Amino acid sequence: MPFARLASATTPTCHIGLGLAAVGRPGYINLNRDEDLGEDRSVHALRARTHELLDAAYAQGVRYFDAARSYGRSEEFLADWLKNRPGLDDIVVGSKWGYTYTADWSTDADTHEVKDHTLATYERQRAETDALLGDRLDLYQIHSVTPDSPALTDKELHAKLAEAAARGLTVGFSTSGPAQADAIRAALAVTVDGEPLFRTVQSTYNALETSAGPALAEAHDAGLTVIVKEGMANGRLAGPHAPDVLKEIAGQTGLGCDAVALAVVLRQPWAGVVLSGAATTQQLASNLHAAVVDLDDAQLTRLATLAEDPRAYWERRGQLPWH
Repeated sequence: MPFARLASATTPTCHIGLGLAAVGRPGYINLNRDEDLGEDRSVHALRARTHELLDAAYAQGVRYFDAARSYGRSEEFLADWLKNRPGLDDIVVGSKWGYTYTADWSTDADTHEVKDHTLATYERQRAETDALLGDRLDLYQIHSVTPDSPALTDKELHAKLAEAAARGLTVGFSTSGPAQADAIRAALAVTVDGEPLFRTVQSTYNALETSAGPALAEAHDAGLTVIVKEGMANGRLAGPHAPDVLKEIAGQTGLGCDAVALAVVLRQPWAGVVLSGAATTQQLASNLHAAVVDLDDAQLTRLATLAEDPRAYWERRGQLPWH
């Protein structure tokens, strides 16, 4: 398992990873993104920003980097960075397949990505990822599995994924939507020749959306590495948008709302890696303070009151505009 490299690391930020969803393409749903990125959304500008973030993350102890085929040019930007910095053998690289980026580098496209979990899409996108990342890819995940995803029942796909795993690639899945727990439990039951197929799970979990928690604990107990995405709820837990309770507790700690929000996730005993989705180096530095946030029981109890009904949470997420 490539994540053993992280388990053996001693830096406090080794369990925080950097996700590239916000900087690999010009449009995304994170709040305040217009201010974060400014007007220059050219390929050159976002490549430079991504490399700056990767440099800053590595220098501060981050060792997991997360991309996807649908994150615009995220794999390309990450691959360029790796080629220009040989010898970084202590990092773990993950990507995802199952969505195709369709916005053609536009922020106002009608459709930004198209989901397809068929074997044909896997084979096409696996070849595309391999052409960019090659043997630097450690983890390949099915992107946003839901309980009705054909990826959970397609035996031919499972056989292909098992072949990739036999050649040394770790196979995982991510989840989205109000039924994340059901998707996780269904994926845990997928086996090939009597052996579990998936070795990692990446799910949304944050102070507002906690419904996947019990299933993620089960996945951890089953031996999977748990990666948490959207720990800041696409910016809803960041400074200007944060609930008053979070702002008050952040003030008590002397750190940002983002650091406190990510610290809540880091405290979960099943959380292996918690992703920062920072778009600037300043955001990244603030996110990384999560590793040293110390919350007492009273503060945690108050933060627990922020949890929303998952259906309401995902309905609101679905209404966030692509900036």
